Amino acid sequence: MTLTLVAGILTFGTSCNSKNDKNKDEKAINAKQSFPVKTMIVQQESISRTIEYTTSLIPFEEVYLAPSTPGKIENIYVEIGDHVSQGQIIATMDRTNLEQARINLLNLETNFRRLDTLKKTNTISEQKYDEMKTAYNAAKVSFQHLLDNTQLKAPFSGVISGKYFEDGENFSGTPNTQAGKSAIISIVQINQLKAPIGISASYFPQITEGMKANITSEIYPDLSFDGEIFRIYPTIDNATKTFTVEVKIKNDNLKLRPGMFSKIKLDLGKGIAILVPTIALIKQTGTNDMYVFLNENNIAVKQPIKTGRIIDDKTEVLEGIKEGAEIIIIGQNKLENKTPIIVEK
Repeated sequence: MTLTLVAGILTFGTSCNSKNDKNKDEKAINAKQSFPVKTMIVQQESISRTIEYTTSLIPFEEVYLAPSTPGKIENIYVEIGDHVSQGQIIATMDRTNLEQARINLLNLETNFRRLDTLKKTNTISEQKYDEMKTAYNAAKVSFQHLLDNTQLKAPFSGVISGKYFEDGENFSGTPNTQAGKSAIISIVQINQLKAPIGISASYFPQITEGMKANITSEIYPDLSFDGEIFRIYPTIDNATKTFTVEVKIKNDNLKLRPGMFSKIKLDLGKGIAILVPTIALIKQTGTNDMYVFLNENNIAVKQPIKTGRIIDDKTEVLEGIKEGAEIIIIGQNKLENKTPIIVEK
């Protein structure tokens, strides 16, 4: 009886030791299969919301100067690159028709004044007076029209950007410029420039006229230029889901020129965003898609995300994870979806 009892106790003890050893072995195997990682809890942060675009600068104003009717060019007084002032005479056309119109106007003016005197004494009919007045006014309009088209003046202060004829040549009115317009001279305004940019429709409620802009160019890496939105197009492009705005840029020192590429940054004010360390992001092979790994009960779960701006060593996450998620920031490159992990402190 005693021997049987002792044998039973020994058998039970051996069984317990065997189970403990098995549990230890399983834990050791699981530990070997789990990958050590480090994590962080995702939190929202306050950031300055800015959007940046690359665009090409264009003149604030550009005009292709030409008379309304064909004719012989008498003189062109400027060359490409010359600075001109508003109202400055740029070129003159043949004056023959203008001189004839001037003589006709003087004769009609003399006759009208004579009839005006007679009208005051009631010695001419109302009809004759009205006929002369109409002819005189028509002659004034005709003379002014010929004068405006004989003396071509700069409509604004700017720089001569194109010269398409020489003195004595005939202007036919046929399109002769890259823009498909007919011109003797072209003028651009460059002490102010503008830049059209296409902005995502999601920003439409936040964009307002007068909003300040910061402009930089690789040509002048140490300089920035001030600008502001002065025109917002009223429609959204259905294909691109963007709308166009025009930014006016101060260029008093004339360092910027039409055709230069520049970066335009718009400040949308303060906002709240989810930022994660950029090193935590993984790019899907063969695509531009990004994903991260989240810790869910010591299991690494692959989570696709949509990213925004890079701010210092962090990247804004627009979609995919929320505040409070536990993201793996070290060791994620060795993981696959649903891989067991051990979080190291």
